[in-house]
Amino acid sequence: MFEHFFQCPYCWEEISVLLDPSVSRQTYIEDCENCCNPIEITVSFENGILTSYQAVNIEQ
Repeated sequence: MFEHFFQCPYCWEEISVLLDPSVSRQTYIEDCENCCNPIEITVSFENGILTSYQAVNIEQ
């Protein structure tokens, strides 16, 4: 597990999530720790290296 920092697509605050590189592709919903809005997070790893990270507003 490692910590990844990104900007919330709602409030623009920098927040962090813990990512598990043992799972190559992941999509899940996590609430912003600052404004509590739901964020859809999509992550891809290749050989334990983060290759893609996307955090989007699910209320678009």
